[in-house]
Amino acid sequence: MVSIEEFKSIDIRIGKIVEINDHERARNPMYILKVDFGSEIGERTIVAGIRDRYEKEQLKGKSIACVVNLDPKSVAGVESNGMILAAESSNGTLAVLVPDRDMEQGSKVR
Repeated sequence: MVSIEEFKSIDIRIGKIVEINDHERARNPMYILKVDFGSEIGERTIVAGIRDRYEKEQLKGKSIACVVNLDPKSVAGVESNGMILAAESSNGTLAVLVPDRDMEQGSKVR
């Protein structure tokens, strides 16, 4: 179990995907995303292993939920500064988590 205090320590924000590139050096199908979290956080680079599940056109301009206070991680030579949140069904269908209405970039998820 996770305590409510532990859960509160995770900073989940809404960001808008503004740029998408294939991560050619990664072993698995990955994208290098530029995600804009507004003026407080700014733009972040996030490496996401969703290239085999989404076309670029499906993601560009989409608002998504991301964890923004993880330690940076190098993924095949590219520093990733966050994690996209997604749900995966038992049959392997993946869906990135998106707000059900327009939210400003950087909005906190509670």
